[in-house]
Amino acid sequence: MSRNSHDLRIGGPRGVRVTGSFVGWSDEPLSHAAVLGAWALSGRSAGCDTSAQRTGLRRPRVPRAVSAVDPRTWAEPPPSGVRRFVTVLRWLPAYDRGMLRFDVVAGLTVWGLLVPEMIAYAGLAGLPAQAGLYTLLATLGAYAIFGTSRHLVVAGTSASAVLLASTVGPITHDAAAYAAHAAALVLIVGGLFLLAGLCRLGFIAQFLSRPVLEGFVFGLAIFVTVKQLPKIFGVKAGDGNTVEQFLHLVRHLGETNGPTLLVGVGALVLLFGLERSAPVVPGGLVALVLGILVSTVFHLSSRGVDIVGTLPTGLPSVHVQSIPAEHIEPLLAAAGGLLLVIYSESLGAAQDFATKHGYEIDADQELISLGVANVGSGLLGGLAAGGSLSQSAVNERAGARSQTSSVVAALLTVVTVLFLTPLFTNLPEAVLAALIIHAMWHLWKVEEFRGYFVERRVEFWLGLLTLAGVVLIDVLPGLIFGVVSMLVLVVYHASRPHVGVLGRVPDAPHAYGDVGRHPDYQAVPGLLVVRLEAPLFYANATLVRDRIKYLVGAAEPLPTTVIIDVGANPDLDITSTDMLGELADALHAAGIGLALADACQPVLDMLHRSGLAEKLGDHGVYLTVDLGVLALSGSPSEQTAEEEARSSRRRRGRRRGSGGRGRPRLG
Repeated sequence: MSRNSHDLRIGGPRGVRVTGSFVGWSDEPLSHAAVLGAWALSGRSAGCDTSAQRTGLRRPRVPRAVSAVDPRTWAEPPPSGVRRFVTVLRWLPAYDRGMLRFDVVAGLTVWGLLVPEMIAYAGLAGLPAQAGLYTLLATLGAYAIFGTSRHLVVAGTSASAVLLASTVGPITHDAAAYAAHAAALVLIVGGLFLLAGLCRLGFIAQFLSRPVLEGFVFGLAIFVTVKQLPKIFGVKAGDGNTVEQFLHLVRHLGETNGPTLLVGVGALVLLFGLERSAPVVPGGLVALVLGILVSTVFHLSSRGVDIVGTLPTGLPSVHVQSIPAEHIEPLLAAAGGLLLVIYSESLGAAQDFATKHGYEIDADQELISLGVANVGSGLLGGLAAGGSLSQSAVNERAGARSQTSSVVAALLTVVTVLFLTPLFTNLPEAVLAALIIHAMWHLWKVEEFRGYFVERRVEFWLGLLTLAGVVLIDVLPGLIFGVVSMLVLVVYHASRPHVGVLGRVPDAPHAYGDVGRHPDYQAVPGLLVVRLEAPLFYANATLVRDRIKYLVGAAEPLPTTVIIDVGANPDLDITSTDMLGELADALHAAGIGLALADACQPVLDMLHRSGLAEKLGDHGVYLTVDLGVLALSGSPSEQTAEEEARSSRRRRGRRRGSGGRGRPRLG
């Protein structure tokens, strides 16, 4: 075994220089790719000067320790019968009582976080404060019974609260009708979740790209922050989009209520200060308690400070209120947007904790669990609910080992609803506004967008346009715009695949690469070898045909045969097959042959069924590109063998001369 030490200096067309070194152990000299890959994975290069550092690219996630996992569990069949859907039957019988004390502490912590947040989010949704508590009664227990994450906390979220308000608000302003429409919307969301779960549509979270989702959340954070500022200043809120509401606030600053401003700013200072100096302390609960005490002692309601008022005591009743049939359609559209946003955030958070702690998440079962949670919340008059990364992170850091922590938090919420609601009567609205603004502050995705700008400008602009749609128009239109624009981008890219011209890779017999990206690669005389870097299908068939015909016409001299590498295709549709037949006819008319290479079995079956294989002839389909080149070029067998022999002699010479060490040259 020899010790390999490699110094790297990689030059690129943009003048970027990466220098560094790493040390490894190997029986053979390392290849260029292995050297580069090991250097990139090591993350400890010395003297590195990269474009990421100079341009502010997002730092990659730091590798973290994860719990040990048995890979054989990945291939286990899913549970059958009732245990397939009721997941508590899987983990509760094997529950270790030694974990109970950790789960109880985590449940207490989560309860202290959720109670003030849910009261605040209820106001954000335009519902009474108790609606936030009723949400917890349904969602925490429902997810513990049906969910597959051990750490996820399912409750009302800021995004779902704002989407609910922006949907129901334009429909009705009557308080009773508003509550009925809100409950109907939550029930529809729950129904859609259940339907998607039973249809195994767990992949739908992929319809929102990360930049679009972050743009929506960023815009939502700005929207919510501006909407809460009037409560901090004690002035009447304005109407219109975010900009109009902010300008209204500026024009009415002279009407600021001093005590309200003092309470709101004080709560903000307390929340941010505790987060910085004592992050383990539940700042929301502290702000809530102190706000109630100060309001009660100084009778702030008599000084013009708005308070929550009397909350009903006791458990809510289960009921379904009717709404006009013509209002179902707008609620359905909004429910689809809510489903995408809630599920994307929930599944992302669940996968994060599952990876860290070494267990698996069932995406389809997550849909069912969120469906049950939202149906329960809707029946109790609560908010639309989903998994929150921030709330779940608090749960994990507090020591949660299972969903028992959520059960503990749910039981404490029952106690709160039965006995503690009178304590919230004097809670200032400014404190709730401060809680929301503090939560929103962490959703201002400035660093993420700097990274998107460097990594991929198109997605950066899509995220920014989604943000602008939320801020300048409204929440739901902004989300719809983001989703539609991302789907249009996907279709655009799929319909315009890169068609690369391939040539032989020096010192690598039988290997072919893109000549356009690597000018030192050697084009095959007499042949035009092309590769599609995306599957060929009906939407891009015509563009691919025209591109290949252009490459043939621009070749000097004209090729005798065109070889198409179709390895990216798992199958062929009728339109693509017809296009290939038309291309074969056009090339044949010009005295040029057509051949396909690297076709998988479904593609071969389609070629035979359609008759295209017969049209291409005995020399029309090859197992690999290299075999096609060998068969169709002049006398390539001897040439390729000679190249391989020369390469082998050079490798043996380097091994003898360097004792296993070498300085790779990356071209």
